[in-house]
Amino acid sequence: MEYFILLQTFSMLLLNYRTCELFVLNKSEHLEPHIKESNYIRDFVFGFGDGINTSLGIVAGVGGANSSADFIILAALVGMFTGAKAMAVQNYLAVKSQREVLESEIKREEYEIKSYPEKERSEIEEIYRAKNFDDDLVKLVTDKIISNKTVWLKTMLTEELGLNLDIVGNPIRGALIMFVSFLIGGILPILPYLLSRAGFLPLQYSLWLAIGISLTTSFLIGAKKSKLAKKNWIKGGIEMSALGTGIALLGFGIGAELAKANLLNY
Repeated sequence: MEYFILLQTFSMLLLNYRTCELFVLNKSEHLEPHIKESNYIRDFVFGFGDGINTSLGIVAGVGGANSSADFIILAALVGMFTGAKAMAVQNYLAVKSQREVLESEIKREEYEIKSYPEKERSEIEEIYRAKNFDDDLVKLVTDKIISNKTVWLKTMLTEELGLNLDIVGNPIRGALIMFVSFLIGGILPILPYLLSRAGFLPLQYSLWLAIGISLTTSFLIGAKKSKLAKKNWIKGGIEMSALGTGIALLGFGIGAELAKANLLNY
C-alpha cells in the first residue's frame, strides 16, 4: 500500500511542480512558501543599490570639492540617467544571452528525445536509480514521465542538465526593472540638494542628509532582501548600508583632495 501511495505522490508532484505545490496524503493540505521570480528581486536590489551608491558617490565627491548646489545636481542627474540606461542595457543583453543559451539546450534535448527515445529513457532510469529508487519503482516512474512529452522534456532539463528557463526571466522586463529601480535609488541622495536649491535647506547640511537618507533606505532594502532569503535581516541591512558609507567617504575624499590640489576650475 505504501508503495502505491509513494508512486501517486511522486506522480502528482511531477504534474504540479511548476506551481511549487506538494500534496501530502492526509486530511490537511500543506503548501510550502517559495520565492517566485527571484530574478526580478535580484534586478531591483541590484539596480536600487547601484543607483543610490552611484548618486551618493557623485554628490559626496562633487560636494567635497565645495561646488554649488546647481553643479552637484547637474552632475548627479547626468550620472543617474546615464547609469540607469547603461545598467538596463547590460541587464537586457545578459538575460537575453542566457535565455538564448538555455533555449538552444532545450531544442537539443527535444531533438534527442525525438531521435533517441530509448537512450533518453535509460538516462531517466539512471537518474532515479542514483536516488536509490528500486528497479520496479524506477520503471513505473520512468513510464509515467515519458508518457507526457512536456514532463519528459522538463525532467531531462532539470534532472540531467540542471536548467530552468523560468528563473532566468524576461530580458525586457528585467531591463525595465533595473532602469526604474536605478532611478528610484539614484534620486534619493539628490533630494537634499534639490531642497537646498529651493531654499528649504542650507547647502552645508545637504550632504549629511543625503548620507542619512541613503544609509536608511539601503538598510531597509538590505534587511528586506535578507528576510526574503531567510537570513539575518540586521546583518543584511548593515551590509548594504555599509557599502554606501564606504562609497560616500571615498567620493568625498577624492573631491576634497582634488579641490585642495587646485586641479579643478569651476
